[in-house]
Amino acid sequence: MIAPLDPHPRQTGALALDTYQLTKRFGSFTAMDSVTMRVEPGSVHALLGENGAGKSTLVKCVAGFQVAEEGSILIDGREQAIPNPIVARALGIGMVYQHFTLAPGMTVAENLLLAGGQTPAVIDWKQKRAELKEFLSTTPFSLDLDARPSELAAGEKQKLELLKQLYLKPRLLILDEPTSVLTPQEADEVLGHVREFAASGMCSVLIITHKFREVMQYADNVTVLRRGKAVHHCSVAGTRPAQLAAAMMGETAGTPQVADQLRDQPAVRSAARAVAADAPVALDVAGLSALGDRGTLAVRELSLQVRAGEILGVAGVSGNGQREMVEALVGQRPRMAGRVSVNGQPYAATRAQNRRLKVRSLPEEPLRNACVGDLSVAENMALRDFDQPPLTQGGLLRFPGWRSRAREWIAEYGVKTQGETAPIRSLSGGNVQRAVLARELAGDIAVLIAANPVFGLDFAAVAEIHARILGVRERGGAVLLISEDLDELLELADRIVVMSEGRIVYETAADGAERRVLGAHMGGGEHHQHPPAEAPAEPPIRQAA
Repeated sequence: MIAPLDPHPRQTGALALDTYQLTKRFGSFTAMDSVTMRVEPGSVHALLGENGAGKSTLVKCVAGFQVAEEGSILIDGREQAIPNPIVARALGIGMVYQHFTLAPGMTVAENLLLAGGQTPAVIDWKQKRAELKEFLSTTPFSLDLDARPSELAAGEKQKLELLKQLYLKPRLLILDEPTSVLTPQEADEVLGHVREFAASGMCSVLIITHKFREVMQYADNVTVLRRGKAVHHCSVAGTRPAQLAAAMMGETAGTPQVADQLRDQPAVRSAARAVAADAPVALDVAGLSALGDRGTLAVRELSLQVRAGEILGVAGVSGNGQREMVEALVGQRPRMAGRVSVNGQPYAATRAQNRRLKVRSLPEEPLRNACVGDLSVAENMALRDFDQPPLTQGGLLRFPGWRSRAREWIAEYGVKTQGETAPIRSLSGGNVQRAVLARELAGDIAVLIAANPVFGLDFAAVAEIHARILGVRERGGAVLLISEDLDELLELADRIVVMSEGRIVYETAADGAERRVLGAHMGGGEHHQHPPAEAPAEPPIRQAA
């Protein structure tokens, strides 16, 4: 018997959430298959899984954005129908989304009041501002009530999204990838407060994340979804990242490279190594400047060098000129000043230079930046060398050769497609990236420029692409790896630079690099070339209470 909705529910106090054999279908596709899960009151419960595992479908059903065809949702042991977000809100369920839902033209104060959904026609602003200031005094976040989201940095916007929900005093708070736009300090600040909020008994927390460090440090329990099913439940104290990864991937661990990366993998495993001081400089960027989309300087006199056999990681919060730098390097954006050379030769990113100097790139959003969506997989794989033997002969294109090579690469890189003649836009994101990877990693490579190469991909694709990037380094290639994921840089890079406001503001060897020092520079708090004399220690792995 489904309990009727209480018109005056208790709005404080952590609730217990149970899903029982919850199933959701989209046509013939079963996105969530008989998922049973329990979130203990006052706990932080992490939800892990590859892309498409059913995580978002599960939380959307709990939050009322979707309705399951089968199964039940129980709140404090009583079955509840949650047909829409209004009912979820009345039950005390709040959700912070991965993408911002702020009203950009309204102030912070107006956004907070708007979140309640019951804004009066006439607002007593003196009283409301006093209430909001009192509320903010109970949180570790300091935001200007008169600021507008358009004036806020990405990290501040994420904090405002969280404050919107905390202001409503939820009994269950759902967080969908809440730290993807935050510096390490901001991530620790946000998750630390969320954990304290749960530990106080005021709220239960269900968090979707792909970062094992966050799970091990802030969560109490974990549920792993795979292909729509709940396949693993455990306490944080009783597991390790390698076990969680194995549960996510199941019996199919992928290629040998993937298996090697997973074996006894800690939360962050550094592959850093010392690069010989006399190793030749493969990529030399000096005084590079480039305009952004709004006509202002996005890259400001930026200089860096990458040596042969080295991975140089570029860290930074999104929006600090990384995208414009990459586009200027690979020829998708004009350079206003500066020079770029590859192995001592000028490099203007022409197609002929890419071939002669052996420069390759793995751009972010490859379907948009590295492919022609309506062309076939085989045709996209041939974009780099379609006019070179053996793909052309006597001035004529040899299409059978295109297709034959594409079939070989599809098999080698595990590209899941209906065939080499299928339009590349019909592939999933991970498989588009694998197809681009096959093309860009073919033959000898002097310089590889990779921008957020695994963004949005599932765990298996991430591990495989990381292994292949490491392979470029092992063969003597220079890799410029731009990533907003600090864990990725700490795992792969030999050396890390931090980019802030269009400039390189800090440099360190990856081996022994301190997350908090990097975060301070990423957030713009430090603009010098050496770490502070006393850097705060990285927080230890938290054990379950």
